Amino acid sequence: MSDIAGDLKAKIKDLQAATSEPEITDILRNLKKNAVVTEKLLRDTKAGLAVGKLRQHSSKAVADLAKELVKKWKTEVEKEKASSGASSPAANGTKSSSTTPKAESARPTISTNSSSVATPASGGAKTPTTPGGPKSPDTKPRSAAADGVVFNHIGDRTRDKCCELVYDALASDSGAPVEQILSRARAIERKIFESHSGNVSAPYRTKMRSLYSNLKDKGNPGLRWSVVSGDTTVDKLCTMTSAEMASEERKRADEKIKQDNLFNSLAAGEAEAETDAFQCGRCKQRKTRYRQAQTRSADEPMTTFVTCVNCGNRWKFS
Repeated sequence: MSDIAGDLKAKIKDLQAATSEPEITDILRNLKKNAVVTEKLLRDTKAGLAVGKLRQHSSKAVADLAKELVKKWKTEVEKEKASSGASSPAANGTKSSSTTPKAESARPTISTNSSSVATPASGGAKTPTTPGGPKSPDTKPRSAAADGVVFNHIGDRTRDKCCELVYDALASDSGAPVEQILSRARAIERKIFESHSGNVSAPYRTKMRSLYSNLKDKGNPGLRWSVVSGDTTVDKLCTMTSAEMASEERKRADEKIKQDNLFNSLAAGEAEAETDAFQCGRCKQRKTRYRQAQTRSADEPMTTFVTCVNCGNRWKFS
């Protein structure tokens, strides 16, 4: 088992170090074909987290492969759980807890006053199949209420509520244990509280709302997973701006808006000249308009802004 874990860790390390699309897809195909996983193996190697992040990759080929691999691993873990637990009810001659109404309603309450936290019973939120990664699509979003966690350890209603909101955001699609998510939520709230001089002030509440909004964003699962796994530390998260916490897709969209605004505003008053000196990379036509502006220091070359008359494609170069 150690050899299997070591081999999987090595492949995940190669995957994280890969920069080109062909490299990443080759490793994902290899993992899909050869890697036989268990829940413990995924947890120990953090393979689920690493592959799960790639579902938001800018390349459709990479994103699709990552989704297929996560789905395959989920199925394997489900089969593992089914085979390990299927014989117990039959052997005992008793009914399964899933068919017993009392068992369905028996969910322990987890108080954050306690020094130890129990795992929710079967009546609570279903345990996700990929540790640290997303839950199975047929399960409901996790939350403090679903996991049976009650926040009353601080004694301040505002702080307890903020801590609960962070927990809800982190747990929503996580496969991590309750204790792990609870520890992160409490540490985040405590760090923000301390950084605001120990006061539940307006800036404290604003920062907590910002964190909750970014962590809860359905389009930003990578941020949640990295915080829960510890890849993004509590100290780092609490000093990040909203722009830094945004998903890669959001960052690309913001950058495009920024570039479009720059393109439209710079040298707006200057006349554009038509030329066939530039070839459009999109439609391959040479009917273009261009203008130039000094966007950097005086000793740097001017920036040329080009617009394709045929398809409207725009680009710039220096």
